[in-house]
Amino acid sequence: MFSLAELERAHQIVGQAVPPTPAHAWPLLAERLSTRVVVKHENHTPIGAFKVRGGLVYLDRLKRERPNISGIISATRGNHGQSLAFAASRHRVPAVIYVPKGNSVEKNRAMRAFGAELVEHGEDFQAAAEEAQRRAQFAGLHMVPSFHPDLVLGVATYALELFRTAPDLDILYVPIGQGSGISGCIMARDLLGLKTEIVGVQSTEAPSYALSFAAGTVVTTEASNTLADGMATRIPDPDAFAIIRKGAARIVQITDDEVAAAVRAYWTDTHNLAEGAGAAPLAAALQEKQKLAGKRVGLILSGGNIDFDLFRKWIGTDSTATTQPAMA
Repeated sequence: MFSLAELERAHQIVGQAVPPTPAHAWPLLAERLSTRVVVKHENHTPIGAFKVRGGLVYLDRLKRERPNISGIISATRGNHGQSLAFAASRHRVPAVIYVPKGNSVEKNRAMRAFGAELVEHGEDFQAAAEEAQRRAQFAGLHMVPSFHPDLVLGVATYALELFRTAPDLDILYVPIGQGSGISGCIMARDLLGLKTEIVGVQSTEAPSYALSFAAGTVVTTEASNTLADGMATRIPDPDAFAIIRKGAARIVQITDDEVAAAVRAYWTDTHNLAEGAGAAPLAAALQEKQKLAGKRVGLILSGGNIDFDLFRKWIGTDSTATTQPAMA
């Protein structure tokens, strides 16, 4: 999909707006998992999520190739839309973002604050995306997909940073929404010649990639009802699936209750705010704790954009179960 030189160049483009994010080894998380742990903090970007990197690289190429473009349009559950709104504003390109009804109120506010025109349509992401595509054709706007080589190239820059900071990771847990993040991790690992096992994470309520991985072919689902909205995908992208099928070791499915416990663990152990998808890798590692003894584990905290009401619900539920890390 791209070379190491192209990835280095993308890192320079991203770096004009986003400094390298930290990768911290938190002692309390190490105690909780009874092994060495490194967290890549993509919650510390200008939009609070890793997606900003893809938007910056995508808009950089688009603006160079089409300097007079009239505008872009896309669909999102939040972070992809924030990324495009942020990048489009830097290039002075109008952005229209479609979201499903009932989408995160705070993510919607953030997209508007970055300058996007926000439109609510449909009951889920797929319905919003289909309507955005229709408007793109009608209004002459450039439709930005959820998965594209330039988006993968951009988000792979966080994996480049992580692997150069911690090249000895044995296992890296990565959440899967539309697939750009885990694809970027697989590409960066392979370009750097590393042997890190990459494990995808999906919700039991939105397991389309997990089902596809098990079946060896694309499998869709009728619903994606997880509260971890960054993983709420019904229809896998075929190109993303091809990369994941070839480069991932497995895909772990986690419940919303496990995500809630991981959100609480991040808060108590690191005082970091994690959205559902951002906490998912920790939830998967906790599920697989018995497999991790003696290994160095990487966790992608992909974003911290969680609505306050959901955070309050999750942080106040069964909090005594996770306030104290389990000792080895």
